[in-house]
Amino acid sequence: MAHLISALILLPLVGALFMSIARESHARGIALGFNALTAIAAFLLWRNFDTAAAGLQLMERHAWIPTIGAEYLVGIDGLSLLLVFLTSLVFPFAFFAQRTGRGFCALMLLMQSALFGTFTAQNFILWFLFYEMSLIPAFLLIKIWGGANRDRAATKFFVYTFLGSVAMLLSFLGIYLAKGTFDFAALAELGKTGLLTGKMAWLAFGGIFLGLAVKVPLFPFHTWLPDAYESAPTGVSMVLTGVLSKMGVSGFVRLLLPLFPHEIKILGPWLLALAVCSIVLASLAAWAQSDLKRMIAYLSINHLGYCMLGLFAVTASATRPLAEMQAALSGVFMQIFNHGITAAALFYYVGLLEQRRGLRGLNDFGGLMQCAPLLCGWMSVAMFSSLGLPGLNGFIGEFLIFKGSFALAPWPTALATLGLLFTAIVFLRAMQALFSGPLTASCNAFPDLKRSEKWIVVPVTLLMFALGIAPQFAFNIFNATVIQMARLFA
Repeated sequence: MAHLISALILLPLVGALFMSIARESHARGIALGFNALTAIAAFLLWRNFDTAAAGLQLMERHAWIPTIGAEYLVGIDGLSLLLVFLTSLVFPFAFFAQRTGRGFCALMLLMQSALFGTFTAQNFILWFLFYEMSLIPAFLLIKIWGGANRDRAATKFFVYTFLGSVAMLLSFLGIYLAKGTFDFAALAELGKTGLLTGKMAWLAFGGIFLGLAVKVPLFPFHTWLPDAYESAPTGVSMVLTGVLSKMGVSGFVRLLLPLFPHEIKILGPWLLALAVCSIVLASLAAWAQSDLKRMIAYLSINHLGYCMLGLFAVTASATRPLAEMQAALSGVFMQIFNHGITAAALFYYVGLLEQRRGLRGLNDFGGLMQCAPLLCGWMSVAMFSSLGLPGLNGFIGEFLIFKGSFALAPWPTALATLGLLFTAIVFLRAMQALFSGPLTASCNAFPDLKRSEKWIVVPVTLLMFALGIAPQFAFNIFNATVIQMARLFA
């Protein structure tokens, strides 16, 4: 099991290369086969992971380019393992969402490999290589297989993320010149007493913050996201919201918060204000949308805003009760995982509506409960999950974030509750427009869920209920990591 993480990273890459000799009609089956192998590798990682131990486990370390401090260094903790599981779940879900060819499947597998690398790399050069490697396939998937505005959306996505990446790279080069290491653990240890001083510290902080804020995205760096999610094919939208956006949130946890605690504390009120704006303004923007994809895209910003609220409340507050910090961090980790599942499911349902009708506007449907009760029922469960209904997976993460954040930053958290209200209005409005009222003439022949679609929908929905009713099996994965991080931030 010494090279299990490397195997996890290489399996999708081998699958992408195998696509060059595969038949077009076999592409999706081969992609799903390699996803099954990565799922087995992820399961073996979990079986060999000690949930009671904090810190990195199953580490692999090899010399790479010693002259610039680059090395092949990978390892997992509770958060990394959670993100590996999320990636292993969302990608096969996305492959099932649409029939695809060799090129599409190869790029998706390449992106999956890069994401596994990003979530497990512990050296900046290696992490940055995987980080950038994930952006190129995403750009090409939107550019080639996207919708009507794919050129504009792909270009906007690439420009925003590329500029953020350049800013982050320059910041870490400055850190390396000052400290002589790219190792995350060594940099976090130096961050306890001040990684850098003076203007250099603020410049490095600003570059890393910009790169990660674009990726989450955090207000006001979010304007690329609605266009990208709207134009991307259904499966790509599922991966973008379900997994790719988590690179930014995990980057805040891994890089910015441990390396710059002093700067975070000084800017605390402003960072909390940005998180509140992401929550409230994004939900208001979703309310104004008539396109279902854009509506869910804005709600994705809203839900990731809760993650940022919890992180900034933990690190930027003057008073830091340890129990409340642990509650907020546990909520953030659960929200990362649960949002990935629920948001991907919502994009899948919108894809089903678009396949059947050729349109995805709120006003293009009506009375679907009369002709497609199963589709409406299962889609309603995903909507209520995103809304945070108790008993479903969306509730537990948001509850813990608010529980911890109210004690740490009461006023920003109180304002953020407006996002819950606006989100409820958005979903109830959508359900009324899609499912209720008289059946529109254009939907008379609207088919209900097919048997193949039920095999996809039912397991995902059962997972939502399992995480909502008995979430302890997920908490056990990252409890030790949360306790360690809470003590570090305290």
